[in-house]
Amino acid sequence: MDKHVHLIKLSVGTETVEDLEAWQYSLAQRFADGLPRHVTRMFPKRDAEILNGGSIYWVFKGQVQCRQRILRLDRVEGQDGKPHCAIVLKPGLIRTVGAPRRPFQGWRYLAPEDAPADLPSNRQTEDQLPPELAGALADIGVI
Repeated sequence: MDKHVHLIKLSVGTETVEDLEAWQYSLAQRFADGLPRHVTRMFPKRDAEILNGGSIYWVFKGQVQCRQRILRLDRVEGQDGKPHCAIVLKPGLIRTVGAPRRPFQGWRYLAPEDAPADLPSNRQTEDQLPPELAGALADIGVI
């Protein structure tokens, strides 16, 4: 079995999955390939594992709510003139089962066995539960 790893990141500046998707779409228009990307200061040392099937899991209001496939990691120059990493993403967000996550800075690695499951395709367009309710239901094993 091929080894892969995911990333997990707080969605800063957006409060919902829809907000993130709209923001990414508007930014992606600036690039020739039209792909969304997230620029971060640190380049992942486990890049080969990330590029072997990894996704970035997005946290909103203390809950993992969606993921997005990572297509590539580009070395770019940040606004400060220092090297940064552009995490190039497949367009579209895949909703996941809500999973509580405490605040943290930057991104973290996420082992596949710790990643929340995708919602079934027939539930991808459902309205999200309020984060507090989703967290409580996850705590008791209902979702």
